[in-house]
Amino acid sequence: MGFVVELRDVGFSARGRVLARNLRFGFEEGKTVSIVGPSGGGKSTVLKLAAGLCIPDSGEVFFRGTPLGRMGVQENLAFRREAAFVFQDAALWANLTLFQTLELPLRVHFPSMTPSERKRKVEEVASRVGYRRELGVRPSELSRGEQKLVAFARALVCGPSLLFLDEWTESLDENSARRLTEMVRRMGESGVSVILVSHDARIVRGLSDAVILVRGGEIAFRLSGEQVAMEGELERLMELGAA
Repeated sequence: MGFVVELRDVGFSARGRVLARNLRFGFEEGKTVSIVGPSGGGKSTVLKLAAGLCIPDSGEVFFRGTPLGRMGVQENLAFRREAAFVFQDAALWANLTLFQTLELPLRVHFPSMTPSERKRKVEEVASRVGYRRELGVRPSELSRGEQKLVAFARALVCGPSLLFLDEWTESLDENSARRLTEMVRRMGESGVSVILVSHDARIVRGLSDAVILVRGGEIAFRLSGEQVAMEGELERLMELGAA
């Protein structure tokens, strides 16, 4: 089985600070890999580099063997249709209603869909994640947890084969967090590749085929699926990252 995303000697700096260095890792197709580590250690930066949201200063990121930085317009559009990202802060468009936010990816990636088909899809995906309120409002009218539900629904609306999740259960109540975690588990079982950042050992243990520890902008340690399942190994890794 090949890599869905591969980082080859990737480095990245911002505002004069090195945020990632010497990143070498391949994320296997159809597997769920968790990124753990201390706050400020570079977890989200690694996730965004893998998703093509940050442009590396050195090295290259590959999507199924094709360098992201050398993709043409149509290749990049196809990648964006396949890959979806849930941001830690939800990152919803402030000037769009929730319906418009969820409909926009369908307009871009499936231009032949009719308005009624888009409406049906938007309502279906909102219901799946457990969002029950009005879709005609704007993000400012929602709680932080509700914004995260809508952000997750936006990630699912095009049926991605690759899902990036940055602390996606943060701010959610226990029932909502459990629902979305179970959805991610089922997606992984169906062959969707998942790359996630989480500080919750229960979520990491329940979902992961592998775990990497990112500290100081580098991959400091790795656990295989077998090691993740071993008593105490994951907790020791997360304690190591916090030390």
